[in-house]
Amino acid sequence: MKTFNTSGPNIPKRHYTIVRQNIIDKGIKLVKDERYFTIWAPRQTGKSTYFRLLAKELEKDGYKVAHINFENYKETPVSSFLIKFRGELNLFWKTNFKTENIAEIFYQIENLYDKKYILVIDEVEGINKKYLGTFLHAIRSVYHSRERHSLKSVILVGVANITGIIKDNASPFNIADQLNMPYFTNEETFELFTQHETETGQIFDKEVKQKISEITANQPGLVNGFAQRIVDANPDKRQLDYDDYLDTEQWYLDIVIDKNISNVLNKADEHRKFVEKLLFSASKIRYRINDNAIKELHANGLIKPYKNPIDKKLYVQFWVPLYKKVLFDYYYPYTNGEGERIAENMFVEEYLTNENEINFDKLIDSYKQHINLRSFRPYREKDENGNFKSIKEAAMIYSFETFISVFLQIIEARSYREAQISLGNTDLIINVKGFEYFIETKKYYNPADFKTGKDQIAYYCKRAGIKKGIYIVFIKNTVKSDKIKEDTEIINNVEIKTYLIKYDEKKEFGKDKKYIDKQHK
Repeated sequence: MKTFNTSGPNIPKRHYTIVRQNIIDKGIKLVKDERYFTIWAPRQTGKSTYFRLLAKELEKDGYKVAHINFENYKETPVSSFLIKFRGELNLFWKTNFKTENIAEIFYQIENLYDKKYILVIDEVEGINKKYLGTFLHAIRSVYHSRERHSLKSVILVGVANITGIIKDNASPFNIADQLNMPYFTNEETFELFTQHETETGQIFDKEVKQKISEITANQPGLVNGFAQRIVDANPDKRQLDYDDYLDTEQWYLDIVIDKNISNVLNKADEHRKFVEKLLFSASKIRYRINDNAIKELHANGLIKPYKNPIDKKLYVQFWVPLYKKVLFDYYYPYTNGEGERIAENMFVEEYLTNENEINFDKLIDSYKQHINLRSFRPYREKDENGNFKSIKEAAMIYSFETFISVFLQIIEARSYREAQISLGNTDLIINVKGFEYFIETKKYYNPADFKTGKDQIAYYCKRAGIKKGIYIVFIKNTVKSDKIKEDTEIINNVEIKTYLIKYDEKKEFGKDKKYIDKQHK
């Protein structure tokens, strides 16, 4: 019986496999045109699976394909590199190279005729930079004469564009083609599930398929991972439902140590202020690939560009909603003790009506009292020098998140974030005794943004069938306007309740070093 592949390239005899024939056909055409080309895409995109399927198609047409992985060669001396490079070529091509010089190997390749060789270098950015330039120059030396010798195509595969690895105008890959390797489409993700359903008779609810597609953004590795986890956790269940999906999402967020998630967290830590700004701030960040943070975070599948339909410029957005959720939890200040302090004074009966609906007026008033007493500062993480690491918006949002989570835990209510929502700073859907509410929390920037936020909440609530939206806005106490106020409005047949959480900028966020934590007084 086949499984969903969760590690390494797919083996079609063992794994459910999507044969992306249109992309394979593009690769075949490039090879037959004797083009040298690159495949650059984030991890878990299916690159290794792709070029193995491509190799099988090319081998049917008489090509001999050598695919060599150099993932861990950044510190390896050239002698060890040559041992592997020469040995793999001899293995795949049935040659007998014996030289110990990069240039000489390619000179020997130039003297091979009447064959059709293909060279695939996987994880090319893993090659030691001390001799990567020499390696690329050697490829260039055979590139312009490829019609006269047997090396008809070279394919470089990696997660970062070659221009980010070596700035050298002599590189053949400054003039070579690039083959895009997109994530699955919705249809391809659903086809993968269908393969399992057809073979086993175990059915994924349509909602489960849609949720997996959304939370993973159709990233092939995560799609397979989610599906296999749900199947493994429910081997005897005929129909996999939404609760099974939620259990799997929680497993990813709270239990499993996933190597790709760990890699994303490490990269995010290297660019924390950038990531927090994207996570908690409503301000747009221009997408510029030469920015080091953008380049690295994109290469690791955390962010991608999107074109603003109004000004037509490219901006940064989170790519995979699961990673956004993981980061929200990752930066959460779990050890500040505020949850216990809130719970001591949380009399939940006061915040529920006789019909079991939430009385948000009382609940938010209690939250305001908590902030007046405690401030936002306990929600800001400090570094080893006592300076605050997180941005202001994070402290505000985490303060409300802590408060509402204590309330929900006491009344045994469920909360979750939908993958497709991206209205502003952070969003939360809560289900309390059969009633659903959508809560959006964000910092105030300007009147236009304030109004747009309401319209966006109403739009989402309408689409999701939620009747009430709660709009929590953190605003400086220096903002004075009759139009910026707490109110209850009906927008697009949805009730939107706005609450303003006023704060003193200087008191809350000024002179961070001199702040003395109140809970230790």
